[in-house]
Amino acid sequence: MRKITLFMMCLFLLCSCAGKKKSFDGKDRPSSRGHLQVIDGQLCGKDGEGVMLRGISGTGISVSERYINNDTYHEISHFMGVNVIRLALYTYGVGTVGYCTGGDKERLYKDIQNGIQYAKDNDMYVIVDWHILEDGDPNRFAEEAVTFFDRLSAEYKDAEHLLYEICNEPNKTDWASVKSYAETVIPVIRKNDPDAVIIVGNPDWSKDLNSVLADPLEYDNLLYTLHFYSASHKQDIRNMAENAFKQKLPVFVSEFGICAASGGFPRDIEEADLWIDLLEEYHVSYCMWNFSMTGEACASLRADCLKLKEYTRDDFTETGLWLIDTITSRNQ
Repeated sequence: MRKITLFMMCLFLLCSCAGKKKSFDGKDRPSSRGHLQVIDGQLCGKDGEGVMLRGISGTGISVSERYINNDTYHEISHFMGVNVIRLALYTYGVGTVGYCTGGDKERLYKDIQNGIQYAKDNDMYVIVDWHILEDGDPNRFAEEAVTFFDRLSAEYKDAEHLLYEICNEPNKTDWASVKSYAETVIPVIRKNDPDAVIIVGNPDWSKDLNSVLADPLEYDNLLYTLHFYSASHKQDIRNMAENAFKQKLPVFVSEFGICAASGGFPRDIEEADLWIDLLEEYHVSYCMWNFSMTGEACASLRADCLKLKEYTRDDFTETGLWLIDTITSRNQ
């Protein structure tokens, strides 16, 4: 009888935990690794040892403001196991307006401030992303970028968990133009925050590492973006990426998806796993796009999930579950 009772108790515990999977493990977080730096092409902690950031990007702040709260960030950190979150501030119109095209600058800046604080409170690194997309050439709003990053870096010069991403996906432009923009914005940040880790985009929607290799920026503590979507970008882009990794170009995959480049279907899990295998082999950190309930293939949450906390696995799409399981398995 006692054996049956013990069996039933174990069965009850298994059933009660089936929908809720705790992933928090405390690895490579601000509380343990502190201010990041780039050494010999590798993202490292304050101790000089390598760091792996595995995280998620929010979609545009102006259309996902509801997720910038402490409860949701706690879930992203503790339930999903994420140790870095990306705040995507669209410069050009998304939904209705962008930061530089009629957006409420003070409200959007307050969202950034809140996100930085909630990330700190939940032991995550945070990337503030100046989300160039439809505007193409980052020089289009270079003056606004200078003002924004000057303000941000002055306010958060002592924030050990903050990384600056100065141009998301330049397109319809070349590396010489992007490099010129970076050489304008980087000194503004470094004036206030001399040791900041800064992430720089590149042409072709941040898939042109070859141009960067041929003419890199001459600053320390830089990372260059690589973006991919597994159903659209496959072995040829991986070959380009691996060549850059072998040459110790410091790279951060600040955005990727397990679907088509549009954010839509199909998903390609097999190709996504090949990409993650490559990134893990070369210790290249990554953030998946995106934390939302938009109904797109890239969305982590189900379209009918209105919750902001107390998530279970049933609340996530195949995309969200893939990320949770990928982070959990890679942290073993």
